Amino acid sequence: MSTVFNVRASVLGKQWQWRGGVAPDAGGDGAGGIDALVEQLFRARGAVAQDFSRLRAPTIRDWLPDPSIFRDMDVAARRVADAVKGAQAIVVFGDYDVDGATSAAVLVRLIRQLGGTVSTYIPDRLLEGYGPSADAMRALKGAGAELVITVDCGTQGFDALSAACDAGLDVIVVDHHRASTELPRCVAVVNPNRLDEEDGAAFGHLAAVGVAFLLAVAVVRTLRAEGFFAARPEPKLMDLLDIVALGTVADVVPLTGLNRAFVAQGLKVMAARRNPGLNALIAVSGIERAPACHDLGFALGPRINAGGRVGRADLGVRLLTTDDPQEATALAAELDALNVERRAIEAEVTEEALARAAEAGGAVAVIAGEGWHPGVVGIVASRVKDRLHRPVIILSVQPDGSAKGSGRSVPGVDLGGAVLAAKERGLLIAGGGHAMAAGVTVAPGGIPAFAAFLNERCASEVAGAGATASLMMDAAVSPRGVCVDLCEALDGAGPYGQGWPQPRVASGPWTILECKVVGEAHVRVVAVAPDGARVKAMAFRSADAPLGAALVAAGRRPIYLAGRVKRDDWGRTPAAELHLDDIAFAD
Repeated sequence: MSTVFNVRASVLGKQWQWRGGVAPDAGGDGAGGIDALVEQLFRARGAVAQDFSRLRAPTIRDWLPDPSIFRDMDVAARRVADAVKGAQAIVVFGDYDVDGATSAAVLVRLIRQLGGTVSTYIPDRLLEGYGPSADAMRALKGAGAELVITVDCGTQGFDALSAACDAGLDVIVVDHHRASTELPRCVAVVNPNRLDEEDGAAFGHLAAVGVAFLLAVAVVRTLRAEGFFAARPEPKLMDLLDIVALGTVADVVPLTGLNRAFVAQGLKVMAARRNPGLNALIAVSGIERAPACHDLGFALGPRINAGGRVGRADLGVRLLTTDDPQEATALAAELDALNVERRAIEAEVTEEALARAAEAGGAVAVIAGEGWHPGVVGIVASRVKDRLHRPVIILSVQPDGSAKGSGRSVPGVDLGGAVLAAKERGLLIAGGGHAMAAGVTVAPGGIPAFAAFLNERCASEVAGAGATASLMMDAAVSPRGVCVDLCEALDGAGPYGQGWPQPRVASGPWTILECKVVGEAHVRVVAVAPDGARVKAMAFRSADAPLGAALVAAGRRPIYLAGRVKRDDWGRTPAAELHLDDIAFAD
């Protein structure tokens, strides 16, 4: 395979290779046109030519499947429709993260528009833990609930759902987490990751909010067939896509197939700012333009998450379901304040976890600490994973010796499957997840055995994932090719996210004119080219890392820069800047 700019060993020890294994037909600065560049981006991400037209402008119509292909979907839709028509008390039981909050909000807003009776229940992360419990199910039944819909949880809730069944409470599970061979006792389990799923298995990449939206489609279709809307307006399901987009991006599921349509169309709905809660959240986040995909993951999502992590678990779903602008403003402000608190806690735990990372050998780094806030262990796992470049599980040891935690994986390593296998082996009290993320509860004294199991099971996958020290590129351009036009061309193949990575561009040769450390250990440079072109570049969180050290020490040696091209609108004239992933010396 040919290397980009002949870089076989960058300052990070990476070989620069073409994503997808084939160099683009178009050369240097876009010869061949924007269409050629966009199609190359599609090919490099595994798309086939017959999908190019619907990838350019992803629509729900082009990508939405018939909901009936999913097991139990028609049963679930029928039960929800009957509950709505019978004015039965419905409770949507959600998880406390963004996917749980958005999934709950989609169904709550739908049922309200249908005239149904609905409320929500979000368990407290610290007091109740993840997913439904037998006590919660019995309490809901005692309070008058007739149907409970669990969202983003429930697939592993065997004891809780058996208790609900024994109490005469109907439960529908709407989830996307990995299932066991056995399913819980309930009315329906709608989950594309059921082991017995057939056609629906092709949609295993959906977040729970995507599955919830498909249930909403099925419910409306069921009621439409019965003439339910003869005397009342039919819900505008497309208006829910802003919520669906937020949950899809924030849950870091692959932005392929239907998920791309959810996000592309959801961003359009969000730009109209019809949802008071999202509108308030956008405002408090300081976003004045139309929100972009990265805003969902890095600005809006963390604020929703802050309620479940360090505040009240129901704040997120309350914000997303309120129609009162004043209430929305107050809730958004509270979540913003909690997010500041969350960031401080996260920074402290991350520092401690990184200090202990050297002791966590093996394929999967299992790092435990007493007193670590359980609400930030998932974020910390992500931070440490980025440093170690292997799967990480961060555990908070409780006073009774048990430990609760979250893990984050790297592409090619199915952490959720490994956790589920550990649970079936009896090494966990509770556990589940999907390929890239998982949650666990470990019994007192059980951490060493759990860590040993993960390291043995995941060793070959981790070795394969890190076998080639390479950095994948989508384009190579001369210095003047780093421009606003290139930003706009690359945007044409978006939205980008997990499974559909942001394009990486290599450019050069450059010479560093100015280099300084700014903000939270970021390194900012201004580079110039022999033909007079200039570019600003940022290497985030790199001041104490090899990339930052290399930039500071580069002096006047000519270098190639590799990273993401971003539009910079701060000055009078829009410009392009680079967010750096790597550099290589040209001499």
